[in-house]
Amino acid sequence: MSTPDFQAYRLHAGPDGAPPQGRFETLSVDQLSPGDTLIKVAYAGLNYKDALAQAGRGGIVRAYPRIGGIDLSGTVVHSADPALRPGQEVVVHGFGIGVDCDGGYAEYARVPRDWVLPLPAGIGLQDAAALGAAGYTAALSLHWMEHCGLAPDQGDVLVTGATGGVAGIAIDILSQRGYSVCAMSGKAQAQDYLRSLGASDVIAPPDLSVPIKPLMSARWAGVVDSVGGKLLAHALASLRPDGVAAAFGNAGGAELPSSVIPFILRGVKLLGINANSPMPLRRALWQRLATDYRPSRLALASRVIEPQDLPQALAAMLERGSIGRSVVRFS
Repeated sequence: MSTPDFQAYRLHAGPDGAPPQGRFETLSVDQLSPGDTLIKVAYAGLNYKDALAQAGRGGIVRAYPRIGGIDLSGTVVHSADPALRPGQEVVVHGFGIGVDCDGGYAEYARVPRDWVLPLPAGIGLQDAAALGAAGYTAALSLHWMEHCGLAPDQGDVLVTGATGGVAGIAIDILSQRGYSVCAMSGKAQAQDYLRSLGASDVIAPPDLSVPIKPLMSARWAGVVDSVGGKLLAHALASLRPDGVAAAFGNAGGAELPSSVIPFILRGVKLLGINANSPMPLRRALWQRLATDYRPSRLALASRVIEPQDLPQALAAMLERGSIGRSVVRFS
C-alpha cells in the first residue's frame, strides 16, 4: 500500500555556521530515515532538547536535514515485526530520534521495530504524547529513588525547575503516591498551577550568588532535579541523611560545584537519569505509568498545539516562556 506525500517540520543547516533553519516541507516516505516500521504520527511532544536543536545549541543535531521531535505517539501502518499490527497504538522516544535520525515532527515516522513500544491498556495517543520522554523520565527518576529507599513517610521531596514538563509530571506522580512535594520555581505566577498539580508548598530558588556550604540544614528526603549546576549542589547539601536525588537536566549549567561531604557524612545518593533505557525497563515503566504511577492531572500539565505553532512554541521554551508540557497534533 502506497503512502501519500505528507508534511514535516525539517531543520536545515544554516549558512556559514548560522543556526539551523526550520521549515515545513512536503516529503515522501522514501525521504525519511531508514527503518522497518512506518508509523502514522498522531502527536509529538515538545522537549527542551527539541528547542535546543531548533536553535542550533549544544551540538544536538550533527547531520542535516533532520526532522525534529524526540518522542511521538501514533498508529502502525506496517512493520517487519508481525507483533506490531497495522492500526496498533504505539509510542517511540529516545534512541536518537529527532537527533541522529528523523523524529516525530511529521505526519509519518519510520523507525526500527525494536524502538517501538505498544501502548499499555488505559493510555491513549494524546496522553502518551503528553507523557512522552518527559513522563518516562519522571517515572524512571521515581523508580530508582524508591529502589534506593525513598518512601512517603521519610519527609518532603523537592522538585526543581517545577514548571517544566518532566517536573510537572513528577509532582503529579509523587503526590498521587502520598509524598509531600515542594515545588521550586522562579515563576511567581505559577504558584496556583503548581499547587493544582499536587505540590503542598511552592518556594523560590535560593540565592546562588552566596557560597554553598558543604552541608546545609537537612530538609529534603528526596530531590527531583531538572536544573543541575549550582542549584543541584545546593539541593545535595540540603538532603537529609540517606536522602536521594535524581538528576536529569542541565539548564542551570553542566558543572556541579559540590563536595563529597554530603555523601560521606549524610550518606546521600545522587542518581543520574538517562531515559534511553533498555526496552524491558521501558515496558515495565510504561505499564506503571498506566497503573500505579499514572498521573491524574495530566490535562492540567499539558496542552495541544497545531503544527503551525510549533516553531514559536519551541522558541518560547528557551526564553522560559512555557509552562508544563506541550504536544503538537498531526492527525
